[in-house]
Amino acid sequence: MATVDAVDGRAPTWQGGFGRLWSAAMLSSFGDALRNSALPLLAATLTDRPLLVAAVTACGYLPWLVFGLLGGAVADRVDQRRAMWTVDAVRGLLVACFAVAVALGHASIGLLIALAFALTTLQTLFDNASTALLPTLVHRRALGSANARLMTGQQIAGGLLGAPLVPVLLWGGAALPFAADAVTFLVAAALVASLRTTLPERKPRPAGSTLRREIAEGLRALGRDRALRGLCAATALCNVGVGALIAGLVLLVTGWLGAGTAGYAAALTAYTVGGLTGGAASGRLVARLGRVRAVLLAGTVQIGALVVMGSVRSLATLAGAMAVFGFMGMVWNVNTRTLMQERAPAEMLGRVNAAFRSLAVAGAPLGALLGGAVATAWGLNTPALFAAAFFVLSVASLIPALKVNVSVVALDDATTASAPR
Repeated sequence: MATVDAVDGRAPTWQGGFGRLWSAAMLSSFGDALRNSALPLLAATLTDRPLLVAAVTACGYLPWLVFGLLGGAVADRVDQRRAMWTVDAVRGLLVACFAVAVALGHASIGLLIALAFALTTLQTLFDNASTALLPTLVHRRALGSANARLMTGQQIAGGLLGAPLVPVLLWGGAALPFAADAVTFLVAAALVASLRTTLPERKPRPAGSTLRREIAEGLRALGRDRALRGLCAATALCNVGVGALIAGLVLLVTGWLGAGTAGYAAALTAYTVGGLTGGAASGRLVARLGRVRAVLLAGTVQIGALVVMGSVRSLATLAGAMAVFGFMGMVWNVNTRTLMQERAPAEMLGRVNAAFRSLAVAGAPLGALLGGAVATAWGLNTPALFAAAFFVLSVASLIPALKVNVSVVALDDATTASAPR
């Protein structure tokens, strides 16, 4: 039987497994923010070609297309806790080696691309294992609260604390953000390794079962569920836009707006503040609209935010639009992940999540490369407008999923509460 750490089936407690998982997620997000903010800034010092800067972002998504399905199948076969801490330990060592290379002056665009590809390759196993592990730590009715708390905590650590700290750390040398990231990976690995949870009993695999057959089962399970299928298509389309926006954001802020690295940090901070508010408000929106309608509203509002980003030449206005974009992005992410955990068969959750993520993330590397090409051809502000067009397509593709009977959930104080302190 799974170990469930809940008081009333609605609010996860901080003691035991969930508290340690939350702490590990906070640390990892803090380190990820340092690295993800420093990488494009470092890339921009190595080249002024938008397409090469965008390639670093694209290679941060590409492994999901190559290894994502395999990572999900492996996550359903192995001890998810062990897989997670092993992956974090390896990633910590990789980033530590990269920090040494940067300190010695050996950084190059090629090395940045290789690092992004390697870290995301490992992440395909980590994320699938993490998604499958959470339902063993909290009650099924507490999944919405748990996901909101995890994502809100990650926003606090990553955007509110980590990203704004990057310019300060860079004063101490270009290698310092990456060295700090390596430490967070290793500490997070230790926290996950200390988890004590009993995994659900798995049915014996049929004779002759192969990874390929198990991957196909996950794809079929995703295809049979109209709500998850619609969300997957919508997420794939919006990720084309997100890839273009992320790849071009540093150049939009530092180049088109002329706001420098401080302006870039301000934009990321605004996004984080919006995300925190979205995590607090997600439960109330779902209580009124239901999960699928809440996601539809989120995508619709994000279209307007993207148009503002690409058309108004003001740092303050961009920051406001980023805050709105972050608010609705959190609503989208919390409810998409919760629907996945609620509707997918428990023994196939890793594979269904992998199928969803691999298909949905497919648009991001394409969007990053297209965003670089669009910025080169028509200006540094155009990737945001390009992203808005794909969000329109995303919202349109989500409308058929509204016909699915996904009930409006009861208002959950834990979901709507402010971020944990």
